[in-house]
Amino acid sequence: MLSQRARYALRALVHLASRADGRPAAIAEIAEEAAAPRKFLEAILLELKRRHLLVSSRGRFGGYALARPASEITFADVIRALDGPLALAPCASRTAYRPCETCPSVEDCPIHPALVRAREAVADVLEAWTLEAAVRSGGTVSDSL
Repeated sequence: MLSQRARYALRALVHLASRADGRPAAIAEIAEEAAAPRKFLEAILLELKRRHLLVSSRGRFGGYALARPASEITFADVIRALDGPLALAPCASRTAYRPCETCPSVEDCPIHPALVRAREAVADVLEAWTLEAAVRSGGTVSDSL
């Protein structure tokens, strides 16, 4: 399940991607557009900054902006930054693989192939869906998530 943190983050980043001028946006504006509690969103945006998805600047015209073009930031990037791997189980993860504690071996596990296919299907969609694609798809940010 997608966490509320990831939902707010995606809404905030889609808003930043939709800004025509590309200049930083104040946290109050982002929180309003993302329909997110300001304090909670501040912590999320700081984490995204640490993960190099956002940059920030101080001052009167400061705020947050995308660290890369919207066409280069995928939904998978954002979800992985906040929620971790896309896989349903660690044995199916590409980025955080480890054998399951209760499974004798991945090769003999009847569940493993289905988990890998599920991860691949989800990753295919989320790695292809960029912030730019979300902006192009229309609708309001709060309607999309």
